[in-house]
Amino acid sequence: MATRIRLQRFGKKNQPFYSIVIADGRAPRDGRFIEKIGTYNPLTHPATITLNFERALYWVEVGASPSETVRSILKREGVMLMKHLRGGIAKGALTENEAQRRFEAWKQEKESKINNLKREAVEQERKESKLRLESESKVREAIAQKVAAKYQAEAQAEAAAQAEAEAATEGESSDDVQTEEPIAEENNPEVKEDSAE
Repeated sequence: MATRIRLQRFGKKNQPFYSIVIADGRAPRDGRFIEKIGTYNPLTHPATITLNFERALYWVEVGASPSETVRSILKREGVMLMKHLRGGIAKGALTENEAQRRFEAWKQEKESKINNLKREAVEQERKESKLRLESESKVREAIAQKVAAKYQAEAQAEAAAQAEAEAATEGESSDDVQTEEPIAEENNPEVKEDSAE
């Protein structure tokens, strides 16, 4: 039986989530498996990997062949390096302590790189959010200026209309005053008698 270490897909459409499983090479991708040794989430930055290191190392040492993606995951987690170091111990090229020291040094370097990536991702997100806020504030200011100009134009038009209406009412009142005086002369008998004398 050809044993494979491969990914088993879960998750929604366009949101994949994978289990890392040991399976028979003839079994379907999402079918029967022998053992689940971890998970892989490619949607996070950097990708989130949980792996049972000892079981993964065991299966690699007994001859299970990983798929290309799983091989890169195992390299990233240090399983392939530990297999290489254990081969050196078996051949007598390294001692157990030397191999463990090399592995720990590699692991610390890898963790620092991952932490730097996370820090850069957070800083990039902050910069993007700051730029987004600045652009939104510029858009808001432009809209506020347009609204203020519109209200100012409406206020000016209303003031002009009101002034025009006032001028028209003043003109009408002055016309009314002039027309009332002659009417008063015609209707008043005292005024007629005075004019007759």
